[in-house]
Amino acid sequence: MTSSTFETTTPDHVSYLDRLAGTDAGRSYKRRMFEELDVRAGQKVLDVGCGPGTDLGSLAETVTPAGAVIGVDSDEKMVDAARERTAGLPAVEVCLGDVHDLPLADGTVDRARTDRVLQHVADPARALTQIRRVLRPGGRLAMGEPDWDTLAIDHPDSGLSSAYTRHVTDQVIRNARIGRQLARLAADAGFSVPVVIPVTPVFRDVQAADRVLGLERTTRRAVAAGYLTAEDARRWLDHLARGPFLAAVTFYIIVAEPA
Repeated sequence: MTSSTFETTTPDHVSYLDRLAGTDAGRSYKRRMFEELDVRAGQKVLDVGCGPGTDLGSLAETVTPAGAVIGVDSDEKMVDAARERTAGLPAVEVCLGDVHDLPLADGTVDRARTDRVLQHVADPARALTQIRRVLRPGGRLAMGEPDWDTLAIDHPDSGLSSAYTRHVTDQVIRNARIGRQLARLAADAGFSVPVVIPVTPVFRDVQAADRVLGLERTTRRAVAAGYLTAEDARRWLDHLARGPFLAAVTFYIIVAEPA
């Protein structure tokens, strides 16, 4: 099943997040999220699930020293990395915290963002209620999440593609369809939702896609879980490695404001 085309070693989480942020697709959707968040000088901005601090510097530059940026993450390794990366930015504070119980007082932030975080949390609805609690009247939340049920990878045997996507949505990602659900969940949490933007990156290079999707590693898991046979997996990966290759998945940017 192994091919030199695909990565076989799982990258550590910090490296993976840095890698994704550095792709053309990553830079493009992040730029659009920043535009929709509409951060201004002097504001207080919350980055929920800030990871290794990928976006904290850009936020700090936008709010200027007159503002403040707070990064919250539940992973100590991420918090340590974010603190190290933002050590020279006095406007930035990074703290360990749970999105289900944010360590901030009510109505204390002007802007909040969450980027590919809610797909992994235990209770997205509760997380949104917490973000709604800490936002001031007139505040704004920008969220970005994929809808993994839209993952489409071309293969002559479409049944293999369907089985692979089914495995991702059933077994790999906790809240795999969160992209399409975000507008409804935000409304239920007390937000109005003025903007919904679908973004669909298309991958034509198999190795570029593999660096995001972990194609062989995920295929191995699909075999172990019974979604593909070993022969299915061989045919699937052999064709992907030979090409031509095409894959796409829809990513949703949602803007929400306290109602």
